[in-house]
Amino acid sequence: MNPLRKAISDAFLADEDTIVEDLIRRARLSPGERAGTEALARELVTRIRAAHDKRSGIDAFTQEYALSSEEGVVLMCLAESLLRVPDAATADRLIKDKIRTGDWASHMNRSDSLFVNASTFALMLTGRVIKLDETAKWDLQGLWKKLVSRSGEPVIRNAVTYAMRILGRQFVLGRSIEEALKEARERVKEGYRYSFDMLGEAAYTKHDAERYYESYRHALAAIAETFPDLAQPVFERPSISVKLSALHPRYEWIKRDRVMTELLPQLLALAAEARKSNLALTIDAEEAERLDLMLDVFEAMGNAPELRGWSGLGLAVQGYQKRALPVVAWLADLARRQDRRIPVRLVKGAYWDTEVKRAQELGLSEYPVFTRKAATDTSYLATARALLAAGDEIYPQFATHNAHTLSAVQVFAAGRKDFEYQRLHGMGEALYELYREVKKPSPGAGTRIYAPVGTHEDLLAYLVRRLLENGANTSFVNRLADEDAPIETIIADPVEQVASCHPHRSAQIPLPIDLLPDRKNSSGFLWSDPAVAEPMIAAMRENLQRAQSAGPIISGKESPHAKHAVFDPADRTRQIGEVSEVTDEDVHAALDAATRAQHNWDSLRGNARAEILERAADLFEQNRAHLMALAVREGGKTLPNALGEIREAADLLRYYASQARQKFQHPIALPGPTGETNELSLHGRGPFFCVAPWNFPLAIFIGQVAGALAAGNTVLSKPAERTPLIAAAAIRLMHQAGVPGDVLHLLPGRGSKIGRIVLSDERLAGVAFTGSTETAIVLNRALAARGGALPAIVAETGGMNAMIVDSTALPEQVARDVNMSAFDSAGQRCSALRVLFLQEDAADKMEEMILGAMDELKIGDPFHLSTDIGPVIDEDARD
Repeated sequence: MNPLRKAISDAFLADEDTIVEDLIRRARLSPGERAGTEALARELVTRIRAAHDKRSGIDAFTQEYALSSEEGVVLMCLAESLLRVPDAATADRLIKDKIRTGDWASHMNRSDSLFVNASTFALMLTGRVIKLDETAKWDLQGLWKKLVSRSGEPVIRNAVTYAMRILGRQFVLGRSIEEALKEARERVKEGYRYSFDMLGEAAYTKHDAERYYESYRHALAAIAETFPDLAQPVFERPSISVKLSALHPRYEWIKRDRVMTELLPQLLALAAEARKSNLALTIDAEEAERLDLMLDVFEAMGNAPELRGWSGLGLAVQGYQKRALPVVAWLADLARRQDRRIPVRLVKGAYWDTEVKRAQELGLSEYPVFTRKAATDTSYLATARALLAAGDEIYPQFATHNAHTLSAVQVFAAGRKDFEYQRLHGMGEALYELYREVKKPSPGAGTRIYAPVGTHEDLLAYLVRRLLENGANTSFVNRLADEDAPIETIIADPVEQVASCHPHRSAQIPLPIDLLPDRKNSSGFLWSDPAVAEPMIAAMRENLQRAQSAGPIISGKESPHAKHAVFDPADRTRQIGEVSEVTDEDVHAALDAATRAQHNWDSLRGNARAEILERAADLFEQNRAHLMALAVREGGKTLPNALGEIREAADLLRYYASQARQKFQHPIALPGPTGETNELSLHGRGPFFCVAPWNFPLAIFIGQVAGALAAGNTVLSKPAERTPLIAAAAIRLMHQAGVPGDVLHLLPGRGSKIGRIVLSDERLAGVAFTGSTETAIVLNRALAARGGALPAIVAETGGMNAMIVDSTALPEQVARDVNMSAFDSAGQRCSALRVLFLQEDAADKMEEMILGAMDELKIGDPFHLSTDIGPVIDEDARD
């Protein structure tokens, strides 16, 4: 790996404290820089507050309806869903559900902004903007209550829809590129530049990707026609921003080959058109997992003959990622190699909550983003210094609405003007107008307005992200509009703020491993990080080179019976190992040993058993390359499913360890109403027969075993007939962790043969079973028919899973979730979606998107990262 790319990879999930220490050193302002920054920032903030009329409507709106208020949350719900609801009945029910909870009347006339008050009236009454002096004689609270009680009436629906459209117009320059260009004229005359973005979220179908591509092509042609001066420097010309996930339905690392062969030629054609018209093209940043792929695409574009040496091809870099600085170092080197100047738009980042949640779900070792806002601001300043230091290799573009950040960049530039600032359309207007005034008569750096273009339908996800970003009470836009916030706190130096915090990472956001209150979370990794994924796949293949075998493990010893071959369900000619099955004597021996070992195992109590189970969880994670290889080759799992299997098994081991400590170490005190002492002491029941399915050959198998062991029972484990190899590997690790051989036995073979002996034996204390309802009934009847104490049966059986989707749901999310639930693990999960109900009013669009997304799924060998769907387990399952 290129050393500069390796540095990017190393920083992906690097220790936050270490990264922040380095950033503080790089970003810290000298006394002179601090004085200059504070002076300019103070002047800007003071002037903005004095000039209320220059505060944009949305700045005032996000302050009035902050996300910390109930009304702000309700607005988010409505903005995200109301405008796409095609039928009146659902819209009315949504409004009734969301709006009646908000105290809208309390916001009346609270703001100096006519926009805020007009929106409040729209939310309260009709789409008509009412003059403020008309309202003095109204009983607004009473009127509102009356209207809410009749909220099914069309008047309220129209009013709320209108309010959402007022919001939308604040953020979107025009519904079409022609309308946007017309709206931009006045600002262009004032010296502002524009970057046009054709609104659209990630494409889920080829049809959507083609539609977005045509919108970009059309936009380039329209911009070129409006701005025909080809002699003007490209950095002073309009530009277009391109979101790659909108141009390809599978823009993700695991589909890298497809992206490079299908998307790259389209991008080259688009960029060549931009170059011909002397219009810059910027690749927008997206989620952290897409960064490596984006850099590969960007490098390939710059190497193409039709774009060689062109300085109009730019990239967005996110300051909230730990990789921002190494990405800039790589870009500077790329500029030298490609003999061009690269425009770099430095943003703080718009997916912070998504990145944090995703890292927690995946059990990553760290977060790809910073957990304190001051650390993000510090990273931005350090990266800004690096961009300016790159000289002619980089053309810096600083996207910010923060007065301190703007002022610091101005000071860092030390009189240079070969860079620009950027702001969003509808936001930060007052800041940049006053910046231009302060810099008169000598003009400062140019300012580019990032201008979204699109219909209300395309607006929704973008609008929500902007509201989330700027409605948060920590955002500069929100604090600036809050008259009670002292200027000193608004213009405080983030570098000194984060330097004073020890540790630098936020204590309120635990690492993913520490997320659970009573135990360690299972660890995962990113298949989209080639520095991790490629060595892991190599280790899995290496493990499969060794002989894989399974057979009865009775009292810790493996029986030397005759073996038969185990074949890969993805290729029935590929042998992956051998298995031997139990004899009747093996089953009797296991039951005898488990019965003898029961008392000593139960006497260990909860803590000792918990320590063993936790050691087993650690061993599973240490040996995940081997276990994952078996999950793929024997169970037909795709690579992401295989990792999920190991994580779930480790989670279950630790969960039951925690339960053992809580419930089995000490007696539980019970209330004594007459003063007596009552205690409940929990103990194991005796030998348990644990019967596992093949669709979760490790997680469910080991979950049942761990639960029984934690509660003080000995175990006879029977793996699925189709997946004995991974079960044997798991039992060996359990023994290695300290589970005595007499306590845990492995019985591979036919369930009917083993069950005939085990279920009829009165010493069996219980059965844990996952599988079909029919088999559970057979087990239950067999246990009930025998003599002796009534055994326990713990059964989890399959059902028929349905999803019900109404028209408020986001179609892209529906398409993603339906495809994942129906087809992940080749549709063999017990929780797989079988029946989908769509509301008729929205069904056509959703069905088209779901089917289009299905077309993008790839069936194939699950050992390939690009495979979405592996094999069904055998011919019976396929039938």
